[in-house]
Parts: sequence; C-alpha cells; structure tokens
Amino acid sequence: MKSPYLTKHHHELRKQVRDFAEREIRPVATELDEKAEFSVELSRKMGQLGLLGLAIPEDYGGQGRDYLSLIIAVEEICRIDGSQGSTVAAHNSLGIGPIYNYGTEKQKRELLPKLTSGNYVWAFGLTEKNAGSDSRGTETTAELKDGYWHINGEKLFISNSTSEMSAGVSLQCITEENENGRKEYSTILVESGTKGFTTERIRDKMMWRAGDTGKLICKDVKVPESNLLGKRGAGSRMMLETLDSGRLSVAAMGLGHAQGAFDAALKYSKERKQFGKPIGRFQAVSFKLAEMATKIEASRNMLYHATWLKMNDYPFAKEAAMAKLYCTETAKEVADEAVQIFGAYALVKGNEVERHYRDQRILQIGEGTSEIIKLVISRSL
Repeated sequence: MKSPYLTKHHHELRKQVRDFAEREIRPVATELDEKAEFSVELSRKMGQLGLLGLAIPEDYGGQGRDYLSLIIAVEEICRIDGSQGSTVAAHNSLGIGPIYNYGTEKQKRELLPKLTSGNYVWAFGLTEKNAGSDSRGTETTAELKDGYWHINGEKLFISNSTSEMSAGVSLQCITEENENGRKEYSTILVESGTKGFTTERIRDKMMWRAGDTGKLICKDVKVPESNLLGKRGAGSRMMLETLDSGRLSVAAMGLGHAQGAFDAALKYSKERKQFGKPIGRFQAVSFKLAEMATKIEASRNMLYHATWLKMNDYPFAKEAAMAKLYCTETAKEVADEAVQIFGAYALVKGNEVERHYRDQRILQIGEGTSEIIKLVISRSL
C-alpha cells in the first residue's frame, strides 16, 4: 500500500497489528460475540502490544507514536473484529486523550502511566438519557462544597466503563446554573471504586457484543476539587474538541469494517461457482467489488489526510467530520454489498460478514450521528 502519508514505521506497525489480529483475535471473535463476553485477557494482550497508549509520549508510559499509527491500528483491529476495535479506539481517543491534552502535570503523572500500561482503560462520560446529539443536555450535577465535588446523575452507553480493567471516567457535569437557567459545564475525573459510583453493563446489544458498554450511576459521589480536568466551565468545549479527534478513530473503525467485509467478499467471489464459473467473473458481482474498492480507497485517503492535518497542527475539525461521515457510510454500503455477494450464507451467525454488518451500524450513530456530522460540516462551509 503506497501513500504519501505512510512511512516505513507505519507499514511495519500495520503488519504487526494485522498479524496479531489474525493470530489472536480472529480465532475467538465469533465465540466472544456469541457469548457477549468482554475478554480481559485479549484486551490485555492488545495492551502488551502497546495498543492502549500508542499516541502518548514515552515520558508518560506511552509508545510515543503519531496519531496516524493509532488510526492504522484501529483500522486493522476492526478489519477482524469491531468489539476489540471499540476497546482500543475509545480508550485512546476518548479515554486518555482528554487527560493528556487538558490534565495538569500532576494528573498526567498519576494517571497516564497506569492507563498506558496495558492493564487498564479509561472512559468518556458524556452521553445521558437526554444528552446525545445535544451534548448540552447533560443533567448530571457536581456541587463544590468544602473542597470536594459532590456528583449526582447517570451516564449511558459509555464504552470501557464496567469491566475490571476500567480505572475510571471523565464526566461532564453541570457545575453551576444561574437564575436565568444558564449552565456551566465542567469535566471531573472519577476513579472506579469511589464511594457512590456504580456501573451496570449493557447487554443484548446488536453490535460490539464483546465490547464493554455501560451505564454509570453517581449517588453523592465525592471527589477532591483537584479532580477537575482543565478549567472550570470549559467542560463542554473540551468534550467537543475530544470528539473531533475521536471522529478520526471512528472513521478508522468504519474503514476497517469496510476492508474486512470487502476482503471476505472478494475471496468468496473467487471460490463460489454458479453457472460453471466463479461468481466474481459475472459483471453484476465484479462491478459491486469495483465500487466497493473505490469507496474504500477514497475513504482511506480522506481519513489519512484529516489525520495528517491534526498531526501538523492545522485545523482539522471539518475534515475529521467529513472522514467520519464518509468512512462510516462506506462501511454501511460495503457491508451491505458483501452480504449480497455472499447471499444467504451471510445471514447466519458465525459468518464474519454478518458480524461486520451488525458492528458497523453503530458507526453512523456514535460520536455524532451522520445527520449531526452533516450539520457540523455545513456550519464550517
């Protein structure tokens, strides 16, 4: 694969992660999906490979790689399994990203070495029952009294939040509301095990069945004032800025699913025979494959360009939104066409295309629905 954005190190990383995914993830992906089982063992193996701290400097325990390395890793993991890809993507972009970008030096020194060790993950607590596309619909409150934040509320659909690996969460809370109803939003760090902080795993999901998605409940959770992440009142801005980077990793998930579904369909088209020849030799199928390959190529170039802008300190929010929109919509289209090529075989659990078809569906919803992403793009035009 030749690209002006890729170096020798990127190619080496891709091979390393792809080999790992084929060797360690593929053999157990179907079983974990069927059992809806989050695998601590597999997650820690990904951690040992360095995938839970790729873009964090070595000084804080990370791998010191660039953001494109993270994008490639997520892409390659999702090529095999979206559940494991969600663990890597959410931890790196949404979990430790805000701590590294906005934390005090003390917070970074205390948390990042633990969170890049490969033994723990961190969550991003934004979504609530009434706070989704409207991020300012937050109802969770945090009142500062006697040097402590007292937090009450619930968060929903939070990745990496309930397993034994979850070390805590960054929560968006209302920290003040004036008489005119104007609210101040701040972000507060809450570690797992804090009194009053409980979690419930969300089960029976259609997608990411082997991923950890949870509900968080705060009942008079008490944490020190120093657990404030960034400046008071800057919580909403920090969370939305984090989503800009997060959209790149979601785009990478879409690209990975598209590539995985395409690879499976291409292979099948060469093996499946009808009317005396492989179905890939029929124009109806070969044209589908041509369109799938073209959209994947366009998606990859768009995503890598947006990531390059971020790495080189150029504005990238619009391009990240475009990449997220295009890559995730491509995943939907390619997965659907892969099902069509496989026919009835793709409708049975255990077929990897069936899993790609289910797992990709969250990507047009999470971290900004396709409709909200179009709004973000249109406002920047």
